[in-house]
Amino acid sequence: MAHSEDHSALAAEYALGTLDAAERAEAEALMRSDAEFAALVKAWELKLGALNQMVGLVEPRGEVWDRIKAAIAAESQRAVPPPAAPPIGDVASAGVLGAPGDPILPRPANDTGPAPVSESTELSPESKRVVHFAKRAYIWRGVAMLSSAIAASLLLVVGAQVYQPDLLPDAVRPPIRTQIVKVETPPPAVPAQYVAVLQKDGNAPAFILTVDAGSKTFTVRRVAATPEPGKSYELWIVSDKLQKPRSLGVIGNRDFTVNPALSSYDPDLVSKATYAVTVEPEGGSPTGVATGPIVFTGKLVESVPPEPIRNTPKQ
Repeated sequence: MAHSEDHSALAAEYALGTLDAAERAEAEALMRSDAEFAALVKAWELKLGALNQMVGLVEPRGEVWDRIKAAIAAESQRAVPPPAAPPIGDVASAGVLGAPGDPILPRPANDTGPAPVSESTELSPESKRVVHFAKRAYIWRGVAMLSSAIAASLLLVVGAQVYQPDLLPDAVRPPIRTQIVKVETPPPAVPAQYVAVLQKDGNAPAFILTVDAGSKTFTVRRVAATPEPGKSYELWIVSDKLQKPRSLGVIGNRDFTVNPALSSYDPDLVSKATYAVTVEPEGGSPTGVATGPIVFTGKLVESVPPEPIRNTPKQ
């Protein structure tokens, strides 16, 4: 049987006496079962035995022997409990396994005894499930922590976008949005419209006066009146609420004359007053009082109501 370098080193250390108790017991067991290894140990003893002859004898001091004897006496006084009887199965396999520290020897071919019992290191199914659950719990705990961190970061970003967008970089800053809100406003109320026919004694109308109650602007439409050379037609408002008639201005020679002179009057007075036309010197009365004869008069009537009339559906 060829021996490796480890076997050669083991034999040399056995010959030198440098092995500990377990290694020495292993070497002795190997010597008993392997004649070649025993011969290898013997060869090393012959080689190394010459070293003993090169070293002289050293007599130890007397106190050393005294300490050795005292230690032996103290050790013998200690109560050593008897060894426990091994189980039947262990007794049956003791011849195979040997003492602790002995090398495991191959079983003889004719040995029909029970096989050596080796301690199993494989985990039980329950233990495997516990280990698997612990690993999964560790993984899910990490995933939960990562998800919580991401959610907190998103919450901070959203809060900053709503309340402090200037703190965010341009990449995540929300764009400025302009929203146009169309406000539906109800249509303005339609002001009342008034009209008066200025004429004399039921003849053909000379002028038609139209008054807008909203803007208090009146329009005079020339119909049948003809201008007189060197004279002007002047319009007056007459009411018992006024001390005297007041001039509303000269009626021009064109077909339409527009004037906002009624803006300073009360709406009720405007709608109930009488309107008169006099013939005055060209450019109107110089004194602010009617000087010529009254040639045309008329009163306002409502032509358009202030709100449009809504037709109610027929029942």
